[in-house]
Amino acid sequence: MCSWCWAFEGARSEFFGQLPSELPVRRLLGGLAADTDEPMPEAMVNHVKANWRAIEARVPGVRFNDDFWTSCRPRRSTWPACRAVIAAREQGAKYDEIMTRAIQQAYYRQARNPSENATLKELAADIGLNSQRFSQILAAPSTQETLLGEIHTTRQLNMRSFPGLTLQTASGLHPVPVDYGAAAPMVEKILKQLETERQS
Repeated sequence: MCSWCWAFEGARSEFFGQLPSELPVRRLLGGLAADTDEPMPEAMVNHVKANWRAIEARVPGVRFNDDFWTSCRPRRSTWPACRAVIAAREQGAKYDEIMTRAIQQAYYRQARNPSENATLKELAADIGLNSQRFSQILAAPSTQETLLGEIHTTRQLNMRSFPGLTLQTASGLHPVPVDYGAAAPMVEKILKQLETERQS
């Protein structure tokens, strides 16, 4: 539920497709905004709307559906969506990306609210998950523990922006600047670092 992650989706898909097959990729949830039942403050609404406009101006082809702001009750709460990704993974690793994409489409294009568990359960059914199993895992304390663990890991990796990329090698952590327009600069940085590692 980070609008800049939605902006990154096109370049991200291309980027992952160009990485060396022997390089493992680990997707982590950064959390962003903790649980709350309070409506999103007006200042935050205006901030998010401004981000949407900035993204549309900067990243070709990325669009947002402003009906969200009138059709839904916005909350500054992204942890439910994070837990939904974890619950989806339990039915197969492929569902990590599938659920993430479904949440993004619901939020940004369909004016549905992924801060609501009801929406997340609908999305689980939409993508073919076992709905009862999904609902159980979504509410399980262990799912929240997994989320907090991933948030902690992202902080240990010094990943504090959304989206964030880092390459971990024997020599340490190497941040990869996110490019919203093209995969090539990110791939080039990784390949160059890997070549440096091999020569050292």
